[in-house]
Parts: sequence; structure tokens; C-alpha cells
Amino acid sequence: MGLGSGVGGSESRFAAYVETIISSLGHADRAAPFRSYCAGLLLPGDRKSVEPMAARMQPGRVQAAHQSLHHFVAKAEWSDDRMLAAVRARVLPIIARHGPIRALIVDDTGMPKKGKHSVGVARQYCGQLGKQDNCQVAVSLSAANDHASLPITYRLYLPHEWADDPVRRARAGVPDDVVFQTKAQIALDQLRAALAAGIEAEVALADAGYGTDTDFRDGITAAGLPYVVGIQSSTSLWPPGAEPLPPKPWSGRGRPPSAIRRDPEHQPISARQLALALPRKAWRRVTWREGSNTKLASRFAAVRVRPAHRDYHRSIPRPEEWCLIEWPAGEPEPTKYFLSTLPPDISRRGLVNTAKLRWRIERDYQDLKQELGLGHYEGRGWRGFHHHATLCIAAYGFLISERGAIPPSGQGETRLGEEPTLPQGYRPRGSPHQA
Repeated sequence: MGLGSGVGGSESRFAAYVETIISSLGHADRAAPFRSYCAGLLLPGDRKSVEPMAARMQPGRVQAAHQSLHHFVAKAEWSDDRMLAAVRARVLPIIARHGPIRALIVDDTGMPKKGKHSVGVARQYCGQLGKQDNCQVAVSLSAANDHASLPITYRLYLPHEWADDPVRRARAGVPDDVVFQTKAQIALDQLRAALAAGIEAEVALADAGYGTDTDFRDGITAAGLPYVVGIQSSTSLWPPGAEPLPPKPWSGRGRPPSAIRRDPEHQPISARQLALALPRKAWRRVTWREGSNTKLASRFAAVRVRPAHRDYHRSIPRPEEWCLIEWPAGEPEPTKYFLSTLPPDISRRGLVNTAKLRWRIERDYQDLKQELGLGHYEGRGWRGFHHHATLCIAAYGFLISERGAIPPSGQGETRLGEEPTLPQGYRPRGSPHQA
């Protein structure tokens, strides 16, 4: 069963959705290009950059439509934060009909780019390619439950070679208050802003690219959220029942020692060493959700540990937390490791279900890139990069709203109409020359 009112119903709901967002733009004359840009992102088409969308949306006046959309996305001074807040206010209540927001999920995504002039482009790790290459990388935060998720913030990571170059910054229009931050620092700012905006969640989730950073984990705890974060197999831990040695006895002279310590015989171990030393009975098979073809399951162990990274600078040991380890059957050794500050009495299944909720953000990026053209923006400036991403998220919010109205057994396709006919002889910039 699809949408009962068909394409016409989708179009009327899209119009109503757009009306709830328009007030965030500041000027009434931005309503038309906003509507056209979001519709262009949602309509079928191989390329979702400005020129092809203008040709699809208004084939009789491509040049004028192109100028209007280009100005709206690359030049107009509307607020990304205000629009994302409007999308959030509209869409999160729809998601919450299927249960409270469970997690705020941190991640980043890379978009391959040629050349060196697009803002933030540098040779760095690109998850889309699975290797180091020329790309832009953006950090995002999604609010999720088991039913759906929505990116609520999105910011470009600016490498040192961009952040410290005033000429490149000026050409790309990078705001003066944007300074170099690590991805983990950007993510912490996003988490704090979400909590300050009143977004309630049960836990923060992140992969090992963030979770290995002790300051990041401490920042989440300071913000008042528990976490489940990936870590590397080399992360140092005190195993169950062990902790650092107390400070040295005071000699009676000078300041009394306060730092906890280690000695050659009393050292933390790596997460991998911990996992390989666990007895067979420590591992249990856990199923966490239905996949596309079968139930998803693996073997897990969960033990209480103390993180050990540089704890010799502390006066007391770090508190105990969970170390969750995944070791799929048939693999020679464990494949994934997590640390979590969820309560000591949580079940192993509860830990696994929470850790695996990160798949939601992978779905976000899959749809944003494949269906809505997140990586298709061809401009070079800071404002256009973020405006395009914000508009993609706004369009994605409409898709989530539509899915929220469809029963779980229903057909999830949402269409605004047939793909418009392109003008005869139209060929977008960059396409191969045709004889």
C-alpha cells in the first residue's frame, strides 16, 4: 500500500511542508527559489547541482531559473541554523510518534573533489572512497530512534592549510570566527548546541574516529549524556578488578604526591589483549535487528573496565564503564570495540542494540547522497556549501515526514511527479562533447 492520495497528495503535503519552513528565510522573495530548489532535489535526475535542476524545473527559462537558484544557494544571506531549527521542529515530532529520540549520533562524510579551490578541499581520508584522496569532509549530528533519523547540524571541517591561509579563506568567504577545530571538537560543539536547544536523547553515539579521543568522551560526560563510542583495539584499559596504583607515600617533605601511578609490573592492557584473554563463556550471540534478508546477529562480550589513557596525570582512577567487544563467528579475532557509560545494570542486548543504532546515520548519508545530491554542489564558497547541505536536509526532512505517515508494511516511495522534460539540446556544463 502506497500513499493513498497519490502524487497529487504528495505535492500538496510538500507545499504545506515548505510553508512551515519559509519563515526561517527572513525574506518573502526567497520562498519561490527555496520551493524550487527543494523540489529539484526531490525530483528524479542524475545531477542535483544548480544548472541541471534549473533546466528540469523550468525548461522554458533555464537561464533565469539558474540565476535565481544560484543566487539563493550561493549568495543569499539566510541562516542555515534557523532553517535547520525549523526543519527539526517540523520533523522530529513526526519521528517521535514512533518512540522517543534515543540517540544523538556523531559522524562525518567525505565528498570527493577535483582541484584545490573548493572550500575545505584537501587530501584527507574520504569514507566514500575508503582511502586518502582529494575531498571535502563535513561533520554532522543526527537525532535518531529505531524508526528514523534526521541530521540536525552539519559543518565543514576546515583543515589547517585552509584555516591558517587568509587568502584562501577570503576567496571562499570563510567567516572570521571560524578557526581550526578537530572533527571531535566540532562534534562536541554540535552536541552541546543540540542539548542547549532542548533536544532530549538517551545517549550519544560515535565511531572510533571520535571515541578514541579521551577529551571527546570526557566532553560528552561533562555535557550530561552517557555514550556508546567505538574505540581502537590498541586503546589502553585496566581490566576488570584492576586499577592504577595509589599515589606514592609522602616522605614528609614538599607537597604530598597526588598522582596515581603504574610500575613495570602493574600496567594497563590493550582492548585487544583484554578480548583475547576472555574465557569462552564470556561470549554470547546477540541479535539486534532485522536486516534486508535476515536477522543481524554476532557474538559479543561485555566487561567492566577503566580507561587508562594518561591517567597517571590524575589523582583518582577513571570510573568504571562498559567495554563491549564484537567477535563474529568465523573471524580470527574481534572486529569492533566500544566504550560505554550506560548504567552498570544494562543488559548485554541493551548495549548491543544501542551501539548498533549508528546504522541510522549511514542510511541518512546514503539517501542524502544518492537521492538528494548532497555531494553535487559545484560552487566553491563556504556559504554555498552549507546552504546546499541545509537544503538537502530540508528536502530529506520532507521524505522522513512522508515515511512517518506510511505503515511499516507500506511501500515507502514518495514522488512529487514525473521527471520534467529537459529543453531540446540541453547539455549541462562538464558533460562530454557530443558530435
